Amino acid sequence: MTLISTTGAGTVVWEAPAFGTGKPPAVSDLLEIARSAHLEGFTQGHAEGFAQGQNDVRRLVARLESLIDAFIRPLAGLDADVELALATLSTEICSALMREKYGGAPDLLARLVREAITSAGETTRAVEVRLHPEDLSMLRPLLGDVANLTADPALGRGDVRVHADNVRIDARLPTRLKKIIESFETLGD
Repeated sequence: MTLISTTGAGTVVWEAPAFGTGKPPAVSDLLEIARSAHLEGFTQGHAEGFAQGQNDVRRLVARLESLIDAFIRPLAGLDADVELALATLSTEICSALMREKYGGAPDLLARLVREAITSAGETTRAVEVRLHPEDLSMLRPLLGDVANLTADPALGRGDVRVHADNVRIDARLPTRLKKIIESFETLGD
């Protein structure tokens, strides 16, 4: 469409823009555009949802790990406490059994006294052997050649201490049992 207008300054020609000069899109093209837009939106939404799901799973796993850690941490300390209690109990049971054994077999305790004296080594001074008073009365006949036997009420039955020059030998039952337990611990390492 063309319009011509004349004015005192001259003639002006105006043409209307062309609308709808192209062919309208076919239905199949419109369906393809819609399908493509739907697929693009679905893909984008799927990727965003998947990323969000991964973040949620990471947070959940972190929370579960912290809960598990909160349960395990106190148990680790409990293991050490139980281990110590069992070691203490077994040491006490062993001490009681050994004290009973020494009471019924004084020759075993006499052998321990002689081993303690021997481990003191050669000394220029007299060796003093300290024993529980009941053990002393029981061992005096078996240790007649040991000059300096002393009753020490601070010691328990089956305990022996040897003093000679600068040497002190602690053969008390708890000390001997501790050495045995330490030797087992080094075997485990």
